[in-house]
Parts: sequence; structure tokens; C-alpha cells
Amino acid sequence: MQLSNQFTVNRSRDDVVEILSREDVLLTFFPGQTEIVDRRPDQITTRTQYTALGQEGEATFHWTFRMDGSVGFEKVCDGRVWRELQGLVEVEEHAQGARVLIEMTGRTKSFVPEFTIKGAMEDQLSEMLEALQSALEV
Repeated sequence: MQLSNQFTVNRSRDDVVEILSREDVLLTFFPGQTEIVDRRPDQITTRTQYTALGQEGEATFHWTFRMDGSVGFEKVCDGRVWRELQGLVEVEEHAQGARVLIEMTGRTKSFVPEFTIKGAMEDQLSEMLEALQSALEV
């Protein structure tokens, strides 16, 4: 399953890349209590405590800051739903400023039909998009 969404902002690409690389911005991408649990020169790892469908859970993501200004992310899959889940936030020059594209690609475990998780994945993509748009409006 692959999902993507994009928006254009009236800021320079360099400005958007600088804001995207801030830890406090990445912490807003997931609802719930999110904290940084590991830092490396080009990567941080976040852990989010959440409640979904009446059950508590924990999601861990590695965020990799790439040389081209994009940010890749990958979920540490716990074996319950996802076989793999990864994505990319890219920033491109645009006539009206910068275009931001967020993509997510995932494969569920064989016993979890993708259509059952697609809505939640679309919601997550929307939350990430809204969080980044909000950070860029400041």
C-alpha cells in the first residue's frame, strides 16, 4: 500500500528544509506522547505512546536526515500489524515557493488485510501533513 499527499508553501526550499529538520517539528507528527529515545548525527529515533481501538501501544520510528534535505522515516515493526512501514518527506523548489511531498509505503502482516488499516494510514498521513503545515505557518 502506498499513500502520498503534498502541499505548496510560500517559503523558500531552504527555509522549509531547515524547519523540517527540527526535532520539535518531528515530535508533532504523531498524536500521543512522543519522545526522542536516541540521537545520532544524521538520525533520531522517536517513541510514541498511543491508544487505538481501546488498546495502548507504542510506535518507534527512525528519522533519517538526508543530504538532499529530505527526511526518511521507518517504523520499527513489532509484528502485530506491519511487516514494514517507511516513508519520505521531500521538499522541492516550486514557482510559488516550495512543494512538500509526504509519502508512506507499507506492507501489513499476512493476517491483516490492507483495507482494514488504510483508513488509519490515511489519517496518519493527514496528521503529519497538518503538523508540518502548522510549523511552516509560524
